[in-house]
Amino acid sequence: MEKGFEDVKLVIGALKSKGVSAIGTAGFCWGAKVVVELAKGDFIQAAVLAHPSLVTVDDIKAVKVPISILGAEIDQVSPPEVVKQFEEALAAKSEIKSHVKIFPKVSHGWTVRYDVSDKEAVKPAEEAHNDLLEWFVSHVK
Repeated sequence: MEKGFEDVKLVIGALKSKGVSAIGTAGFCWGAKVVVELAKGDFIQAAVLAHPSLVTVDDIKAVKVPISILGAEIDQVSPPEVVKQFEEALAAKSEIKSHVKIFPKVSHGWTVRYDVSDKEAVKPAEEAHNDLLEWFVSHVK
């Protein structure tokens, strides 16, 4: 995780050196831990976590930027009970805009590991992708 965090900071530094002033990051599975670490500082303007792993409630409590968390109903890594704890921690931070959604009938990884020929799998994945894009449109300016 530490290497991923350090590598992403280099990319963000390079973008900022080119004049990019607003950056949003999305983290899927263990990438969510890297994104939440960025969200604790002044590296990014908004974050999205999809089916996060390795993220703790204390991590969420330390977030300083608008954050959206997209969870799966069927997830051993971040079960709905944990995602609800994230939501409660964010609700206590009224100064931080947040969005938490648990997608029914999907498993960990549903946003990136799905059969494109299966309409029942495509629909929630596309919904999550749209939620992610809308979050960034609203919060990365």
